[in-house]
Amino acid sequence: MKVEERLKELGIELPEATTPMGSYVNAVRTGNLLFMAGKGPGLPGKPLPVGKVGRDFSLEQANRLARDTGLSILAALKAELGDLDRVKRIVKVLGMVNATSEYGSQPEVINGCSDLFVEVFGEKGRHARSAVGMGSLPRGIPVEIEVIVEIEDDAPPPRAAVARPAAKPKAAPKAKPAPKAKAAKKKKI
Repeated sequence: MKVEERLKELGIELPEATTPMGSYVNAVRTGNLLFMAGKGPGLPGKPLPVGKVGRDFSLEQANRLARDTGLSILAALKAELGDLDRVKRIVKVLGMVNATSEYGSQPEVINGCSDLFVEVFGEKGRHARSAVGMGSLPRGIPVEIEVIVEIEDDAPPPRAAVARPAAKPKAAPKAKPAPKAKAAKKKKI
């Protein structure tokens, strides 16, 4: 099933991709890996959620914010690739949770994003992951997530090597004969 069809089946409409808020880009490709910049739960046209998980947000609320962050990542992926079917695999997720110092449920928070990726991509959405607590995050957001994605290679296949006969060495140019010395004319006295 195509990813776009799967999104419709799940009732998911992706938001517009957000633009970077600094001197960086949403994604950098090296080989067949796409390194996505960190995204937060802010959606265009909505107020930016700010606060700490464990004080301002419950586990359930933070899990939902992590899912919203996953939607932002999918929107950026689609903008970068043009087609989410080019995703071969979600390789790695790093989830950062702005939480109180005693908070310990970061993995359950980031499950909001991880579960979304599995819902959308199936087995290709299963990934390695780190979920860590932070003392703060940019602009006070409660969650930031970055992702590494393996993508289908869209480069044209290499051309088959064509066997060519070895080039014949060029003959060395023939040496020109040395100019003849002119005989000196005798003067009559």
